[in-house]
Amino acid sequence: MSSYRHIVIFKFKDGAPAAKVQGVVDAFKALPGKLPAVKAFEWGTNVSPEGLDQGFTHVFTLTFASKEALEKHYLHEPAHQEFVKMLPDVLEKALVVDYVA
Repeated sequence: MSSYRHIVIFKFKDGAPAAKVQGVVDAFKALPGKLPAVKAFEWGTNVSPEGLDQGFTHVFTLTFASKEALEKHYLHEPAHQEFVKMLPDVLEKALVVDYVA
């Protein structure tokens, strides 16, 4: 059975307070505990030596059973929507890609 991967990469605003960035990370890390559709979750900060990150620093990988699980049991759930409301203050840009593993 294939897995549906949801990759989220953040570029924070210059000067975004470290505490607020950490708050976003902590809130994202809490989502799998609130939303059982998330089958696996991992995250990290960019450590690539290539210099091609374009300022993106934080990467989050979420695994779902299917695209339907992401769409019906994650994106529009209140816990996810509350998380999204935190982002405008500190986030400059987000890159989101999904793929089937």
